[in-house]
Amino acid sequence: MRIKDVIVLPYKEEWKQDFINIKKEIVEALGKLAIAVEHVGSTSVEGLAAKPIIDIDVVVKLDNMQKVIRALECIGYIHEGNLGIEGREAFAYEGKEHLQTHHLYVCPEDSEELKRHLIFRDYLRTHQDVREKYGSIKLEAAKLYPDDIDKYIDYKSPVIEEIYESMDGQL
Repeated sequence: MRIKDVIVLPYKEEWKQDFINIKKEIVEALGKLAIAVEHVGSTSVEGLAAKPIIDIDVVVKLDNMQKVIRALECIGYIHEGNLGIEGREAFAYEGKEHLQTHHLYVCPEDSEELKRHLIFRDYLRTHQDVREKYGSIKLEAAKLYPDDIDKYIDYKSPVIEEIYESMDGQL
């Protein structure tokens, strides 16, 4: 699912429960194939403005990837490949109207992309000043480019790069 309209909202407490609801279905389908199911992205950072889309990384052993793909397909997820980003497999879905809109990724446990997501999330959770600056830029970008996701991303990218630089050595 590729969004076109850009909607950024102030943090909503219900995003925690939205994640739990999605995670429950994933865990029921995957059982022990899932090492962890991580809430990542802006909705996982309390106090951060975000697009109301839950980002999820399912952590698996690389050897189990095909089993995981098949199990997710059985519950309505559609494997899309890595979409040009190594270290994760992306999934679209059908029949999930009862769940909050979400992006689902499956990552091998040693994935650099997974590591990047977790470190970025945890950094924003523990650095209020950075979180507030990033949230402000996101709200500003959404106002400037409400119907152009690419320009929205371009506008906020320098701040993301600045955050990565301030995380020096953690990635």
